[in-house]
Amino acid sequence: MPILDVQHIEKHFGTTRVLEDISFSLEQGQALAIIGSSGSGKTTLLRCINFLETPNQGRILVNGETLFDADDPATQRESEVRKKRLHFGLVFQSFNLFPQYTALENVTLAPGLLAQERPDFKQNKKAILEEIQAEGRRLLDKMGLADRAGHYPHQLSGGQQQRVAIARALALKPDILCFDEPTSALDPELTGEVLKVIRSLAEQKTTMIIVTHEMAFARDVADQVIFMDGGVIVEQGPARQVIETPREERTRQFLSRYSEN
Repeated sequence: MPILDVQHIEKHFGTTRVLEDISFSLEQGQALAIIGSSGSGKTTLLRCINFLETPNQGRILVNGETLFDADDPATQRESEVRKKRLHFGLVFQSFNLFPQYTALENVTLAPGLLAQERPDFKQNKKAILEEIQAEGRRLLDKMGLADRAGHYPHQLSGGQQQRVAIARALALKPDILCFDEPTSALDPELTGEVLKVIRSLAEQKTTMIIVTHEMAFARDVADQVIFMDGGVIVEQGPARQVIETPREERTRQFLSRYSEN
């Protein structure tokens, strides 16, 4: 059974159809890269999967459980959607760190707020918060930022800020970690350090969806690749096959334009 099953997702903004009949599945421990030109629907798809946008049609299942069904209003209640977002961690292209908090505080904020909902929080508050702090430091160390825990975002490079954002997403222990063009806001020299972290997560079999314009990275790191154009999936399959020997003419045209840039 796949960890994620996306069935016939459609999204419209007014009369504009942004996504049409999107279906795919993702196995636990796999990395899926989504590629395509700007405006092809990649980010909208990711936002639908993370419940930041509400699809007009379709279903989303995680571990066999229906998290969203366009025909079932009960799956769309805000209280339910809030819980379902916890299945996904999202790393934005623009970092979205809280500027008034240190790196460690950014990583531990959400787990600390969630912990307050635990029935044993009042009795074990100190131990629980210490555990959250320790986990936050462990994640920053995993990102190579152990010595930056007390730094504020403005004291960090773009690459460091994005690595804090990755640690923050991992802190909630999501089933699936999602990246929306995680290197597009970075200078070329900082791109490598973020891609190295994502490559390491792939090697550790972290289940991931990566919207990216880094074709070589997608080929080498992802298990599967989806190519989107005009709001539809044009081609999907094993990463090397899609990128090195695409079957569809539209995919070939996109990749050839990319190689010329």
